Amino acid sequence: MANLKQTNRRNFIKGSAIAGGGLIIGFNWIGCKGDSNVPLKVMKAIPKEWIDFNSFLKIGETGLVTIMSPNPEIGQNIKTSMPMIVAEELDVDWFDVVVEQAGLNTEWYTRQVAGGSQSIRQGWESLRKAGATAKHMLVEAAAKRWGITPEECKTADGIITNPSGETLSYGELAKEASELEVPESPKLKDPKDFKIIGHSKRNVDLKKIISGQPLFGLDTKKEGMVYANVLRPPAFGSTLKDYNDENAKSINGVIDVIRFGDKIGVLAQNTWAAMKGKAALVAQWNEGDKPEDTEYHNDLLSSHIEKKAEKPRREDGDIDKAFKDSDEVFERSYSAPFLPHNCMEPMNCYADVTSDKAYILGPIQTPEWQLSNLSAQLGMDKENINIELTRMGGGFGRRLYGDYVAEAAELSKLSQKPVQLVFTREDDMLAGTYRPASQYKFKAGIKDGKVIGYHLVEACFNGEMFGQMPSNFPCGAIENYRVDCHKLQTNITTGAWRAPYANFLAYAEQAFFDELASHLKIDPVEFRIKLLERAKNDPTGEDLSYDPERLIGVIKLAAEKANWGQNEENNFKGFCAYYSHNTYVAEVGHVSIKNDSPVIEKITCAVDCGIVINPIAALNQIEGGIIDGIGHAMYSDFKFENGASTSNNFHQYRMIKMVEAPQVDVHFVESTIDPTGLGEPTLPPAGGAVANAFAAATGNRIYSQPFVKHFEILG
Repeated sequence: MANLKQTNRRNFIKGSAIAGGGLIIGFNWIGCKGDSNVPLKVMKAIPKEWIDFNSFLKIGETGLVTIMSPNPEIGQNIKTSMPMIVAEELDVDWFDVVVEQAGLNTEWYTRQVAGGSQSIRQGWESLRKAGATAKHMLVEAAAKRWGITPEECKTADGIITNPSGETLSYGELAKEASELEVPESPKLKDPKDFKIIGHSKRNVDLKKIISGQPLFGLDTKKEGMVYANVLRPPAFGSTLKDYNDENAKSINGVIDVIRFGDKIGVLAQNTWAAMKGKAALVAQWNEGDKPEDTEYHNDLLSSHIEKKAEKPRREDGDIDKAFKDSDEVFERSYSAPFLPHNCMEPMNCYADVTSDKAYILGPIQTPEWQLSNLSAQLGMDKENINIELTRMGGGFGRRLYGDYVAEAAELSKLSQKPVQLVFTREDDMLAGTYRPASQYKFKAGIKDGKVIGYHLVEACFNGEMFGQMPSNFPCGAIENYRVDCHKLQTNITTGAWRAPYANFLAYAEQAFFDELASHLKIDPVEFRIKLLERAKNDPTGEDLSYDPERLIGVIKLAAEKANWGQNEENNFKGFCAYYSHNTYVAEVGHVSIKNDSPVIEKITCAVDCGIVINPIAALNQIEGGIIDGIGHAMYSDFKFENGASTSNNFHQYRMIKMVEAPQVDVHFVESTIDPTGLGEPTLPPAGGAVANAFAAATGNRIYSQPFVKHFEILG
């Protein structure tokens, strides 16, 4: 296939207005200078004393403000966006804000986890209240000094002004204000008065990221620390029988070799020595049960999508009668493989465990969960375990699981040394946690040109996909509706993968609806809107997980911006719309034919995520999700033979390349609704938009991922 089009065009589009997407300086230790007519802006001096107001912020006597970012930072930019919410309600100049990553503190923070694109949505109210509470107390202190009512005071950029024009800075008032009574329900701003929220602010870690300063878990270096690499079973279901570590211990730099369970840890003075030591180990393994392979997985899945489950996940109306009454039944099946996560930064963790306490530092996505796990594993009270967080070089669901944390803690406990555990790329791919392989079968009953019945059967390993979302579209849109789920078992470790439940289902469902619309000779956009109009008035609509009106809104916006319905030379379009993680997304894939092959040129995307906190960060998340979704749908494949993966690094596992990334045009629905998530919702529709555009360009449909397998029929 020809190379996909490369672009460096990055627009932030709101409604029909277009604004530049460049970085806006909003955080700087040394000041910045723009236009020559604008005076040099210098950050306030570093305080000698910080005054704590609450768990989220403290103010120095100079007026400098430190805001804590409580949730783990995986690249979704919440370390910038969450403090922006606090700063907005505090009414401080963002230039005078310093951001710090908070460690785990179950007394101060709730839901201190990054997952499900929920950090902003779940933290929205508490973050606003944290800033508003401090502002209320500062205004109270100023009013007392002046002998006036708080209502007579005005705040802006960390300054309080009275009716006479006198001013007091937050720094001057911080100490006395912090001693006042904390209000229970401080007044929050009207969104129309926001000055920080809705304006692009650069990533607070940007300087460290681009200059290579210590920031990520792999950057950890502590006095007396040793490095560890671990040999794990070569196949799922295998157990360790015996091993010889003589050659490993002879490697220069290797300090010790430790068995724990069915794993062997090699401790060394550096990562290279630890990896060489692991490679020199001689181990014998028990194979265990009959090893699984991809052919077995596919056969098992295929057999289950042909039958109903004992109990449906959802059933509206009478699906059997609907199919019996139908003029015809239209059905299609779709399949997807297991997939690894492939974070840019491999798994790693630092642990220093002694007899009475433990210190853990690393890229940990679920610190509170890991605290409970470590307490049980080490037999130690939670109060004696301190967990601190580093920035993560990608997560995508992999770092939700604490196997690497547990391994680091166990090796530190056994060796009585501070240990930095580091996975190799091969470790990550061969002993990871994978997106489960799954298959879907869709059936639509058609009578008089209308869909009167819809039946979805799912088969999935170690869990369910659609079973987690029984009230999602097309629930409510079709009167007779049934979902059946089959949960199959495998020794292969599976778990959340970016946009869990929806990442493959969205493609399968939306490709089915696109082909169904074509079969009915109805425009795909019109078809979806008609179904959603029915959902708006459906008697079961009160329990829908989605708002049909908002989904219609993004569908219409994406269609308008993509010039849907207009014939354009060598511009074939495919439509996809999906609701996940509380956010509504519609995408249009634009495909051209070059050298007899389809080429993805552009994705037009409409998003309804409520209030947009930080536009440049939102744009990055949307673009990243789309490109990630396209890349994995197009290229990524993963097979198992004899219980082990056949791919152990990127020479065997295909990912999207920079030159293959299409242009992405993003359009936001203007909103004053509380914000939702953005890290995941744009990934699920991407595969469907591309697949449907390929069908428009070539006349051929794709029923399995990765799409690259089908290029021979796409030309």
